[in-house]
Amino acid sequence: MNSSLERGNTSPRIVLTPADEGDFEALLSLRMAAMRESLEYIGRFDPQRARERLSRGFNPAHTRHIVYEGGLVGFVAVIPREHDWLLDHLYIHPTAQGLGIGSWVMAQVLAEADRRGVAVSVTALKHSDATRFYQRHGFVLEAEGEWDLYFRRPAQPNASRAPRA
Repeated sequence: MNSSLERGNTSPRIVLTPADEGDFEALLSLRMAAMRESLEYIGRFDPQRARERLSRGFNPAHTRHIVYEGGLVGFVAVIPREHDWLLDHLYIHPTAQGLGIGSWVMAQVLAEADRRGVAVSVTALKHSDATRFYQRHGFVLEAEGEWDLYFRRPAQPNASRAPRA
């Protein structure tokens, strides 16, 4: 994926910047902070499992830091696949949630996918706030597993460009 996501599409307050191999620990810490409450709610918070999950698919080439007012507040990872893009990670630190940052990032991802005519898929933990977030952004539930929900948003080639924050 290139274009606005690789160039670091910016707004006055939010910037997407490239990740690198040395960012793993910081991103793991962000992921655990963002997921902890939802995972504890279902009795599944396990730091070792979180490390293994992130390390299995960590690819800096597809990962962007989310920087808000100069500070790292989250990250997004979008993996190109044969028939769609997988939104593999989108995490915002709890102290930065509710500020519209996740919606801004999602708008960037979806605008890029729409320009390329690509659907986007995502998996969300059952009983998490992420479910409502994805549905608000046009994702439709396609399947349900023991712990996860599987969503997809078809490409919308005539959609307008992503809004600025």
